This record gives sequence, structure tokens and C-alpha cells, in this order.
Amino acid sequence: MNDYRFTPEAEDDLFEIWVYIARDSVAAANRVESAIYDACFFLAQEPRSGSARRHVTALPVYFWTVQRYPSYVLVYRPETHPLEIVRILHGKRDLKQLLES
Repeated sequence: MNDYRFTPEAEDDLFEIWVYIARDSVAAANRVESAIYDACFFLAQEPRSGSARRHVTALPVYFWTVQRYPSYVLVYRPETHPLEIVRILHGKRDLKQLLES
């Protein structure tokens, strides 16, 4: 059983990431997707591992960089059970703007 769940936005994010990478390599897309799931599982066990980024958002969320693919950032609510994965974003995107919308 997973102790995390995706918001609809996070589901969309993961799908878009997979499709984007799969244009070049389905195997690579699958590896990134697997690493994201592994990170979500880890965070469900250790929800305080991430950090708040108050300069990005005042929302009660934490951020975690996917270790094997550091271009991707998980945005999650550490106080929820199951852990709520709010967004899955590329770190070079405007996180502040994306979280305000």
C-alpha cells in the first residue's frame, strides 16, 4: 500500500513528464517515472525530509528534489496522511507562478 496520493495536478504533471521524455526514449521515461514513485514512497516514510521554501510559496508545502533526476521537484504536504503530492515539476520552471495558479 502506498502512503501517498497525487492531486489531479500532480497526476497531470507526471503524465506530461513521461510523454515529454518518451518522445525520445520510452525506457528513459519509465526510469524517471520509477524514480519519482520511489521518491514519493520515501517521503511517505520520512515526510520531514524535504524543506519549506517560503520565498517560493506561503502554502504549507515542502519541496523534495528527486535524487536520481535532480531536475524534478516534488511539492507535497507533509502533514497529510496519506502524504499528498501536490505537484511534480521541473526545477527550471517558475515554481512560484505554478503554485499560485
